[in-house]
Amino acid sequence: MKIERSTVPFMMKMIVGMIVFAAMFVVAIIFGAADTNIADVWRALTTNETGEKLSMLREIRLPREVAAIFVGAALAIAGAIMQGLTRNPLADPGLLGLSAGANAALAVTIAFIPTANYFGIMVACFIGAGVGTTMVLGLGSVKKGGFSPFGIVLAGAAVSAFLTAIAEGIGLYFKISKDVSMWTAGGLVGTTWGQLQVIVPFILIGIAISFLLSRQLTILSLSEEVAVGLGQKTTQIKAVLFIVIIILAGAAVALIGNMAFIGLMVPHIVRAIVGTDYRYIIPMSVIAGGSFMLLADTIGRTISAPYETPVAAIVSIMGLPFFLFIVRKGGKAFT
Repeated sequence: MKIERSTVPFMMKMIVGMIVFAAMFVVAIIFGAADTNIADVWRALTTNETGEKLSMLREIRLPREVAAIFVGAALAIAGAIMQGLTRNPLADPGLLGLSAGANAALAVTIAFIPTANYFGIMVACFIGAGVGTTMVLGLGSVKKGGFSPFGIVLAGAAVSAFLTAIAEGIGLYFKISKDVSMWTAGGLVGTTWGQLQVIVPFILIGIAISFLLSRQLTILSLSEEVAVGLGQKTTQIKAVLFIVIIILAGAAVALIGNMAFIGLMVPHIVRAIVGTDYRYIIPMSVIAGGSFMLLADTIGRTISAPYETPVAAIVSIMGLPFFLFIVRKGGKAFT
């Protein structure tokens, strides 16, 4: 793999990406079960007027779409970092045990600490994501020769199935299946400004650190030997980046539950646009991840309105063919 030069300036690509992102945000705010238009959205955002439509936009739809943006960005960056660190084109927080670990920790917390507040649940998701990652990496490194892309995917599938079974078993035994499934269904229904105030700062911290370490991640993604030769403290950098992955994936699960494939698809699409330099991949992943999640949520809310299709189902329908395509191409379809 080598750093690719593009004839189109990166800033031009970012501008186009931000235009698409803004258009997708407007579409997501306008369309849904309730009948609204651009004038209603403008009044909800810029005035203090009251009314049923305006209150719905401010208190239900707007926090929901803000959550979609941050979750999409968090999962996209987590996936990009995982793919760069492991040099594994199939790496994704949802496929490699992070989301399942966070879900299992969430079930344990609901069962044994029912009075836990939202911050406590978020911390539990961070711990669970860390445990899930450790299990996958430990199992994936047992085979002689170290990590391999497909070995890691198999380990992730096994660990995810195990942790998912734990979460479901706890739910059945303690009769909290409904509470657990409300989180793990991967939906944005009921997202509040209060939840965002707790979660968003952690996601912003994770994004900021990933920006700061994007150059080091680029070198690590090419060759660890080169990184060592250039004087990088690879062990410390990897540790910090894995912590960033856990923060981003844990925060996303704490907010909306399990969500696979976003961290797989978006980085591949972004690399096709900006190349393999993570100084460009990380910021573009923020835009692309947010836009993708807005699109998925809009489809989920409108495809069978007034009923809602879980956004996790929408993402999985799009993600599974993409996953199979990447597997068929050996991970080089978009690089």
